[in-house]
Amino acid sequence: MAQEWTDRIVGARMTVDKEFEDRIRGSDLSRQQWGLVMTAVEFDIEHPDDPERARIVADTDNLSAIMPELDTIEDVSSMGAPGSDSSGGILGSVKDALGFGGNSVDEEKRETAEQLAGEYADRLQQHLEQQGSWEEIRTIAGGS
Repeated sequence: MAQEWTDRIVGARMTVDKEFEDRIRGSDLSRQQWGLVMTAVEFDIEHPDDPERARIVADTDNLSAIMPELDTIEDVSSMGAPGSDSSGGILGSVKDALGFGGNSVDEEKRETAEQLAGEYADRLQQHLEQQGSWEEIRTIAGGS
């Protein structure tokens, strides 16, 4: 059932994406980085069977997998080409991927990504409520 409710909110997500662009521009993440973050974030509805407690939440458990790529995107954007930074080029990237490099996951960026994903989930739910479709989506997610 989870897939069914997420399929039903595609249009709402497109609208919220557009509305959320200003928030992304005001953050430490680029549009490309935010796009990558969104590939790792999944949305769930907590307590879908309880109208008072039901809410959309961002599951950010998969962010760790893409965090090293955020820096790569940043390096490509700022330097103009991949591997042109001072971290050791391809060899440095391989070392980093294996956990031997000096670069650690930027916790500040992760916190920003988590915060933005949470804000996005809140806006998405607000949008669904304003459009009058929240109850239907919540009910579908609950399987009732």
